[in-house]
Amino acid sequence: MADDSATPHLIIPRLVVGLGNPGEKYAKTRHNIGFEVVDTLAHRWQVALASQAKFQGIYGEGWAAGHKVGLLKPQTYMNRSGQSVRAVLDWYKVEPEAVLVIYDDMDLATGRLRLRLSGSAGGHNGMKSLIAHLGGQDFPRLRLGIGRTATGEPGDRAVVAHVLGRPSAAERAHMEEVVTLAADVVEMALREGVEKAMSRFNGRTIEAPSALG
Repeated sequence: MADDSATPHLIIPRLVVGLGNPGEKYAKTRHNIGFEVVDTLAHRWQVALASQAKFQGIYGEGWAAGHKVGLLKPQTYMNRSGQSVRAVLDWYKVEPEAVLVIYDDMDLATGRLRLRLSGSAGGHNGMKSLIAHLGGQDFPRLRLGIGRTATGEPGDRAVVAHVLGRPSAAERAHMEEVVTLAADVVEMALREGVEKAMSRFNGRTIEAPSALG
């Protein structure tokens, strides 16, 4: 990735990271929505994603909004995602503030998203790993709501069943709309900076189909 000539005060992503778990077992689960956004961007930008052992992830580069951007899906499993991201940053000499991380969040209802310049992990294991390996919380992140479980299972079992579960057909259609919107957010961040994208999209909600009640 070559250096871009963005206006200095604008925060323009140079690396977009989608969090998830590798393998067919986890494909299309709620926890892997970050992977889906990266796949959508790769399709839009005609970026070829391929396994890169040195990055412990699936990686590709392309051009969008006049910037050369890397796309990464760590293949380390969620709780070690930071290892993969750190490897890319060290290789390309990218600063953490130029990384945009996309991941699922149970504290947001499905259909809602939040873009922020920094923040805590909020209990998310992937983000805990990112913060540890990047040496702090100051990097942009896009949280995509997956809602909370409505089951009666106790504690952690309910959480695991929800985040690693596959949504119903109606919820899947809802999530795919969110993925499309998230890709739009990333593209605006590239065109006009993360802060402008925050002001444009943080109030947006994709309403659920009537089948979801």
